[in-house]
Amino acid sequence: MTSKINSFVTAICFSYFLSFGIMAQESSPISSNSSIQLSSHPSNQHSKQPPIQKGVVMDEAINVKDYWVSEKLDGIRGYWNGEKLLTRSGNEIKAPSWFTKGWPKTFLDGEIWSERNAFESINSCVSQQKENNNCWQNLQLMIFDLPSHKGRFSQRIIAMQTLINGNYSPYLQMIEQVKIESKSDLYKKLEQVIKIKGEGLMLHHNDAFYKQGRNKHLMKLKKYQDAEAVVIKHLKGKGKYRKMLGSVLVETPSGLQFKIGTGFSDQQRKNPPPIGSIITYQYIGKTKRGVPRFASFKRIRKLN
Repeated sequence: MTSKINSFVTAICFSYFLSFGIMAQESSPISSNSSIQLSSHPSNQHSKQPPIQKGVVMDEAINVKDYWVSEKLDGIRGYWNGEKLLTRSGNEIKAPSWFTKGWPKTFLDGEIWSERNAFESINSCVSQQKENNNCWQNLQLMIFDLPSHKGRFSQRIIAMQTLINGNYSPYLQMIEQVKIESKSDLYKKLEQVIKIKGEGLMLHHNDAFYKQGRNKHLMKLKKYQDAEAVVIKHLKGKGKYRKMLGSVLVETPSGLQFKIGTGFSDQQRKNPPPIGSIITYQYIGKTKRGVPRFASFKRIRKLN
């Protein structure tokens, strides 16, 4: 059973904001021109790469009730530093000025997104680096965290809600966070998301603080699909894999050819699956051309 964030949030948000540095004027919503004052900034805010946090694969031993659950959106990571929109690597994303007009002067972490199963069009728009590109009218920054907020995640949810309610930009929204009562309900939720061509789920512990790098309290749950293909070519590696396998070119039963370069151990790179062998790979969804996304080597199929 899934329960949404309910009305008690509004009643307590003011006291939370006083405790954690977000100042609300009386009881009215924050206006789009207001500056949200946070208690501090990320420690390396002057470096090129923003101090974003990253999730880990879900641990089956967790108590689901301790986590907020949201859909894992399949878009482009976007980090708003109060003035500019940046990629996870720190490169400036040249969004139109009207897209970010009225956004708060504080740090926001989110996903540039439009709809499910639209990664290619999202990526195409963002990568064009044109300041007056009409394709941005179809995009939004869906925020899922406040990097500079010093509260726990449940408190940051309240802060994000208030921020969005007081900001009138149609291009700035918040990813819905819900509570789920059991592991079986969690997997039902995952099936529902996958069925509508979503990527998966994110689980964020109630009491987690924002942490740069891998955060064990932020978990991702995806559903990988398995398929088989024939190895038709070995491609040399680069860098540390210079004298080993870099990737294999494979062909599916339908005749589709594509490369698989992840999932191999060093030993397998030294002794790759033979040309002509059938391998099993796992992936998450497909592109519009039918190419498996995030394809990763799993094993060589053993003939019976």
